[in-house]
Amino acid sequence: MPAPVLIHVAPVTPTLAAGVRAVQVTPEQAQYVGNTAFNLQDAENDPLSEPMAILRNGRVIGFYRLDFAPHAIVGRDLGSPHVGIRAFCIDHREQGHGHGPRAVTAMAVDLHKRHPDRRLLALVVHARNRIGIATYQRAGFIHNGQYVPGGRAGPQLVMFRFQPAS
Repeated sequence: MPAPVLIHVAPVTPTLAAGVRAVQVTPEQAQYVGNTAFNLQDAENDPLSEPMAILRNGRVIGFYRLDFAPHAIVGRDLGSPHVGIRAFCIDHREQGHGHGPRAVTAMAVDLHKRHPDRRLLALVVHARNRIGIATYQRAGFIHNGQYVPGGRAGPQLVMFRFQPAS
């Protein structure tokens, strides 16, 4: 019987950084999330960002960035303490096993524990990225009808997840 798959998330430490830099997506997905090594470096250089690793049984399989800037994601204040989610990706060699929705759920649980005042999670996902949209929806994100125009891959849907009160 195979060992159970445990998906969890953690802030990127020097020990995890090499694994994060090795995360790769397909060329088609790169238009949505960009280069992981660049995104990691950019997050490490931004005092309002926190780079995060996605781990499967302790091994890095993905990355995302928390953005605490007041106008993160949609370019305006959302009226509630929020955190933006950027550059979420699962390594292409780990895709197709249900890790994405579990990682998004682990992300929300982690945020609730470490940042309980941030009850609103916000992200944008390219309108053509049907797999990404479905992944976020399975983890409790909803599209509120707003779009952000432009981007490398076209219009982006604005999606929110509301965290329970502590």
